[in-house]
Amino acid sequence: MESVNWLALVYGLVGGLGLFLYGMKMMSEGLQKSAGSSLRNILEKLTTNRVIGTFVGLVVTAVIQSSSATTVMVVGFVNAGLMNLVQALSVVLGANVGTTVTAQLIAFKIGKLALPAIGIGVFMRMFTSNKKYHYWGEVIIGFGLLFLGLKIMKDGFVPLRHSEFFQQAFITFSHHPVLAVAAGAVLTMVVQSSSATIGITVAMASTGLIDYYAACALVLGENIGTTITANLAAIGTNPTARRAAFGHFLINALGVCYMLFFLKFFMQAVDVLTPGDPNFVNASGNLPYIARHIANVHTGFNIVNLIIFVPVLHILARLCERMIPGKGNGRDDGLVFLDDCLIETPDFAVSQARKEVSRMSGLALEMLKLSRDAFFTRDTKTINKVYELENTVDLLEKDISTFLVRLNQEQISAETSRELNNILHVLHDLEKIGDYAENIVNYTEKLIESDIRFSDEAMQEMEEIYDVAIRFTDNVIKAYNAGGLPRAIDTEDENTIDKMRKQFKKHHLKRLQKGSCSVETGILFVDILNNLEKTGDQAFNIAQVVQGDM
Repeated sequence: MESVNWLALVYGLVGGLGLFLYGMKMMSEGLQKSAGSSLRNILEKLTTNRVIGTFVGLVVTAVIQSSSATTVMVVGFVNAGLMNLVQALSVVLGANVGTTVTAQLIAFKIGKLALPAIGIGVFMRMFTSNKKYHYWGEVIIGFGLLFLGLKIMKDGFVPLRHSEFFQQAFITFSHHPVLAVAAGAVLTMVVQSSSATIGITVAMASTGLIDYYAACALVLGENIGTTITANLAAIGTNPTARRAAFGHFLINALGVCYMLFFLKFFMQAVDVLTPGDPNFVNASGNLPYIARHIANVHTGFNIVNLIIFVPVLHILARLCERMIPGKGNGRDDGLVFLDDCLIETPDFAVSQARKEVSRMSGLALEMLKLSRDAFFTRDTKTINKVYELENTVDLLEKDISTFLVRLNQEQISAETSRELNNILHVLHDLEKIGDYAENIVNYTEKLIESDIRFSDEAMQEMEEIYDVAIRFTDNVIKAYNAGGLPRAIDTEDENTIDKMRKQFKKHHLKRLQKGSCSVETGILFVDILNNLEKTGDQAFNIAQVVQGDM
């Protein structure tokens, strides 16, 4: 029995796994950057029924190469009320199938392309100016690192073939598949990537360290372990989101339970459909066909699971509701469309952030309209409503900004970064519009308390400038919320507001000189004019974002 160089073995396994994980991350992020903008609204718009939801989950996961990212997004959408539980579970089923694409890639004998891929990817990343080439360069680098890490891990496992301890340990897995399932689940929970643990399983099986049966049992366990990511992401979310995450675990756990009874028969069926003998050993002591068989068992299991559970998703949803009671809505922070779960998927997060800003813009515009009502009617209830909305707008501005700052620290594209900066600018402008509305109702309170009244001419002027300020703000907000490409927008109203402020101030000075208005009245009148003029300035800033000038 040859001695094992444990230091070299640990270096090889740790380094290989590190390269594999980093390659997976780089490939996934590159794919999200290059395809994310076209995938932004697919999950929420195309999940109207369980069959379409399943297909969407499969496609999105196959594109972004991360079932964890898809299921975490689903938890976020459910938490935001954009998906119901049955829709979420259908997407999860599709994601389970979509993630097996990685295992299928690993099974191809393309490890020799790892170094050329890294070279080509680095060239595209460093020596081209086109952003799309940069992103695809990252994808190709990730692809190369993934296979390089897999080769290093595979080579690292070779000495263990001569270790009696490991031979006995993995023979135990063959005789007790439940232990192999548990080991696969735990390993995936630790590594936080089912693709990585399947890569490890393929590496061990390809070197003959574990047999085909034990490898398949490990793969089943890895399907359970991968659900931990979504359940961790669901901590602190509402009950419906936690049910979606738990449903992911339940689907995979139940699938593994029934599959254990039929695993040998299922493996035989896969062997019939897959070329080559999985137990064939070549001259170098490796098993060249076993990787494809393991990948097909992984894919086949998730396809069978999908077929079995799609018709009974409503029953699974009710079971999740019973096991996790409570009302499915309600947020403590005021946010509706955003959730920390979305940080890992920047393009989807930006889409959701725009929706949150759209909601906030409606509140800011409502504050401006209510400030006019409060000024003309002197109604204290309307004044209090403005104060309530101001608290909500301030909270939204703080929470959305915090989220966007965190998002900006992720690996994002230049386009996404620009959009984040634009959203932050608009957030500030909307919050200031709310502040000016609050200032106006504060002045209105002073008018009521001191029983001060403006002249008919002053009231007419105030009505005119208010109409223009509200019209301009409304038009700009509608244009921004329409999204899409930069567009021309009529900003003449902003100039009109500036001219009105100057003209009406002069009129009021004349009234002061005539004695038809008091000094205190004049100060409050000018203060309100100034706040309306500043409101126009903030709306103009948003218009510049719409026009692409910022």
